[in-house]
Formats: sequence, C-alpha cells, structure tokens
Amino acid sequence: MSKIKTSFNVVEEKSARLAVLIDADNASAQTIQAILEETTKFGEATVKRIYGNFVGDSGKWKSVINEYAIKPMQQFAYTKGKNATDGFMIIDAMDLLYTNRFDGFCIVSSDSDFTALAIRLKEQGVTVYGFGKEQTPEAFRNACSQFIYVENLLPELKATDNKQTDITQSESLSTSDKTSQIKETSAVQVNNQHTQSIELPIDTIRKIFEQFDSEWVAMTAFGSTWKRLQVDIDPRTYGCKKFTDLVKKHPDIFEYEMRSNEEATQEQMYVKLKI
Repeated sequence: MSKIKTSFNVVEEKSARLAVLIDADNASAQTIQAILEETTKFGEATVKRIYGNFVGDSGKWKSVINEYAIKPMQQFAYTKGKNATDGFMIIDAMDLLYTNRFDGFCIVSSDSDFTALAIRLKEQGVTVYGFGKEQTPEAFRNACSQFIYVENLLPELKATDNKQTDITQSESLSTSDKTSQIKETSAVQVNNQHTQSIELPIDTIRKIFEQFDSEWVAMTAFGSTWKRLQVDIDPRTYGCKKFTDLVKKHPDIFEYEMRSNEEATQEQMYVKLKI
C-alpha cells in the first residue's frame, strides 16, 4: 500500500521591511523605545542606525544603542559649528535605498535638512515615516508620507516642555509674583490642557467628505483619506487613541452610526459631518 504524502503550505503574511535612521543631534535617547514600538505598526525594522559624534557624549546614547541593537554610525565634526551628521545620514540613506531591500524609511529628526531626502525616497516608491517634535518645520513634515509627533508617543515630554517654559518665565518675576504663580499641576493635567486647547481642522474635514458621493462615510475610508490630506494627523494630538474616539468626542461636529455587514457578523462605524 503506497503511502500518501501530506504537504502543508504555510503562508505567512509578509511585513514591510523598514530602515530606521536616527539623527542623534536632533533626537532624544528617552524617546527611542516609544519610537521603535510605534514603527512595529508599519513593519519590521530590519535596519536600525543612529548617526552622530558619540565621542565625549557621557554615554547618554550607549545604553539605548546596546539595548535596542542600534548600529552607531560615528561621524566626527570636521569643522566647529558645522553639522556633518546630516550629510552622512543622507548619503547612507541613499545607499540603503539603492539596495532595493526596503519598503519604508523611518527618519527620526526634527531637522528640516532632511526634507529633500524624504521627497527623494518617496519618488523612489518607498513610504517615509517621520518622527519629530511639534516644532518640526512644516516642509519636512509634509515631505513625509506620515509624520508622528514624539509628544504623542510620550505625553510627559509635552508636560515637561510646558513646565520648563513656566520655570523660565518664573525666574524673571519677583519673589511675590513667583509665589502667586506656583501651581500643583501634574504632568497628565498639563497634557490634557494642551490637547483640549487644540481645535480640529474643520476645513480639512470638510474636504474629506467632499471626496465622497454619500454624506455617510465608512470610518476606515474617513481615517485613510484624512491621513492622505494631512500627513501629521494623529488622534492622540487631540487626546484620543483612535479616529473612532475622536468622532465620539465631538458630537457637535460628527454624527455616527453602527451598521452590520450583509452577513451580520460584524459592525462598522459610519460617520457624517453635521456642520
């Protein structure tokens, strides 16, 4: 009796291959863990490199580099006051691009000098994810396929920046004025005050609905269209984890309803503009 050979065809979902490039001169060691965790939403970081002059940096990057297996790319400063790191990082990025091994690049910097690099990478057909602070120049933000503010990954940074501003302002006041300025506000409270003060971009939201024939739009289409129109859109900027939470938080702007699919196996949110 002949044996029947059974073969199993296991198909694994292929994740996007990413190159994570970190500008040590314009990034903070305390944000790297959160940034690397965020990149897992987009794919696998098969290359992780950090660029800078690590000689005499008191070891502030050493533990992060070792813990997360980041390859340090040492660049000495040729001339005082000139940044040689940017050029080194740009050249290395182009070398990596031409290997045709990557689906996306993650550029960690708040420096507008990488604007042309982001544009060139996108022209080659790869996705560019930018990571930087809120003061990152608009040109670099818009050059990326998607831009993520590090303050949304670590809200305490935003609170720390606000507190530091309060301290600086307080130092210029008299003793009596300082006493009246003292506030027992936690980092979370400061962050909440910041997010509540940010208004939604109504003009952009109107443009989203103008692109559809129906006044009711599926939530998935609504979110993806918003990301195309505004590369730095992130519900976390407005104190929400997801777009669905953002819609529910603003009943004065949105109306929503849940609809079942034809098989009635799952529900999907649909959203409508009220204003």
